[in-house]
Amino acid sequence: MVDRKKNGRHVDFYEPEPLVQENAFLQAKPDRSFPKNFHESQELLPEPFWQGHEGAIDCYWRTWDLAFRNLKQVSYGNGFVAPYIDTAFNDCIFMWDSAFILMFARYGRRAFDFQRTLDNFYARQHPDGFICREIQEWDGRDRFHAHDPVSTGPNVLPWCEWEYYLNFGDAERLSRVFAPLLAYYRWTRKYRSWPDGSYWSTGFGCGMDNQPRVAAPYGREVDHGHMAWIDATAQAAFAAKVLIRMAEKLGRGADAADLHGEVERLTQYVNQRMWDEDAGFYFDRLRDERLSRVKTVGAFWTLLAGIVPGERLTAFVSHLDDEKTFKRPHRVPSLSADDADYDGNGGYWRGSVWPPTNYMVLRGLTASGFGDLAAEIGRNHHDMVVKVFGKTGTVWENYAPETADKGNSARGDFVGWGGVAPVAVFLEYVLGLRPDVPANRLVWDVRLTEAHGVKRYPFGAKGILDLSVEKRPKPTAEPKINVCSNVPVELELRWPGGGRVIQVMRG
Repeated sequence: MVDRKKNGRHVDFYEPEPLVQENAFLQAKPDRSFPKNFHESQELLPEPFWQGHEGAIDCYWRTWDLAFRNLKQVSYGNGFVAPYIDTAFNDCIFMWDSAFILMFARYGRRAFDFQRTLDNFYARQHPDGFICREIQEWDGRDRFHAHDPVSTGPNVLPWCEWEYYLNFGDAERLSRVFAPLLAYYRWTRKYRSWPDGSYWSTGFGCGMDNQPRVAAPYGREVDHGHMAWIDATAQAAFAAKVLIRMAEKLGRGADAADLHGEVERLTQYVNQRMWDEDAGFYFDRLRDERLSRVKTVGAFWTLLAGIVPGERLTAFVSHLDDEKTFKRPHRVPSLSADDADYDGNGGYWRGSVWPPTNYMVLRGLTASGFGDLAAEIGRNHHDMVVKVFGKTGTVWENYAPETADKGNSARGDFVGWGGVAPVAVFLEYVLGLRPDVPANRLVWDVRLTEAHGVKRYPFGAKGILDLSVEKRPKPTAEPKINVCSNVPVELELRWPGGGRVIQVMRG
């Protein structure tokens, strides 16, 4: 049966997705509570220290200050259901921005439930599973019609919810978001894939607006160019894998049973039809079946998706350590430096270093076993962001790849996903803390030699840890640590050349 809905501008025809009937956010009562400000909340946030690096600490706290300034209350006109953090870009909340904002903001969970920002997207899900990538804050309406090529994407919501689960072990939230996430995935598979199974997007839809991926006469921002898009296809494989993990945790394996075949098909497609052996790189596949020659940072979604065969990993990852392509003074540019369209001052997505794609690269490297390179790139990115903060007093939407400067088309005070490096990258790749609450495990990858640590580190629903390490003479020296926790935790301590597991008892 087809539902028909007149929304004042056009008539929508829907083929209902049964999973949407499980979406409890559609009937949720609005939470009109007013978020607290930064000064009221600071004592509930993680408090890092790093001997001799006061600039990094100042940047960290300024980021949280900006984040709390961008918290908003539900209005009577927008139909939202939860207080949220604004994207800080225009008068809309953005799907992909919000997902990456929450990659750092989840660490502030004890002060404000930032994750509920995504509730407002689920509350606007269509009967067929569609969720718009931009939703207007004043009236809650979609910015784009569902079948506009730029209307949605990228599909990173499952990853964002899974990361929150790894931090807090919130199975109740996982059970509530699973149905709308799977319904949205089914919509994208139905309306954003080609007959051969590959996925497509657009400049706006993939979030990387002006990359030179689509050739004339198509428009870079708004046309799919009849291409198979490497980032969209890898994201589909990754999202499917995450949804399978969710289904297994929730005892809903039957709902995601078809995704196993989807992952297998997409993995095969990417490796047979989007890989260039001579270049050692994954590319978009053009309408005429040729491979594009544009090396986009979007290709590295294949690492996070875990679909790069072992025999190709070294060649592919080597591009991140190649000064001719992606190893620029500020790593990692969004476009390879050997591209004719590369802009050393940024040029938006023609070279700028972006917090979301850098975070994706770091997590992909970690997942693929390249921890040393991830730490190196993470430290470089964080250092450059702090240097620019020292010069400008704020954090930016994106950064220049050739100098310690903002990108030439960047917005300031951008928190926004500008908070990813000062908070998430700092905690995870500089201080080296990466949690897995469902496994009751915390990895502490100690690489700094200066005294450092963090107080009030959140671990699960109730866990609060104080962690510190003393100054060391060299990186290979075993760290002397102090840990105080109100919950038992298995701590996996690592350092260059060594490691051990410590059972931390409560108190």
